[in-house]
Amino acid sequence: MASESIHPASAPSRRVVVAAVGAAGLALTLNACGSEDDSSSSSDAAAGSVLAKTSDIPEGGGKIFKDSGVVVTQPTAGEFKAFSSKCTHQGCAVTGITNGVITCPCHKSEFSVTDGSVKKGPATQPLPEEKITVSGESISLA
Repeated sequence: MASESIHPASAPSRRVVVAAVGAAGLALTLNACGSEDDSSSSSDAAAGSVLAKTSDIPEGGGKIFKDSGVVVTQPTAGEFKAFSSKCTHQGCAVTGITNGVITCPCHKSEFSVTDGSVKKGPATQPLPEEKITVSGESISLA
């Protein structure tokens, strides 16, 4: 019976491992950053999904839809607006709406429920407007 010598498989060199890890990290980073298309909504919710009933949004105030990344407001009776819930200062999610003002908890920036404009910094840019449709009593992302 002939015996075959057993040779261990060669392991990849350190240089190959480091290069592979670097390439994988770069791929993940590029995938996470992606590119933004200015024609698309900044929220991740599917277009056409119903957010709320018109009766859910108080006049002069609004409601934050955390999962959809939007704030829906009713500045005056029957007028509905929507904005990104991501603060333009450092990207924190806004958490409150009081007295016609949308507030960010991170650095206390304040935005108007009427047009998303900055009422108090440190934010310098308004909340981006989101497209919604109001059909009957339903408010949906456009």
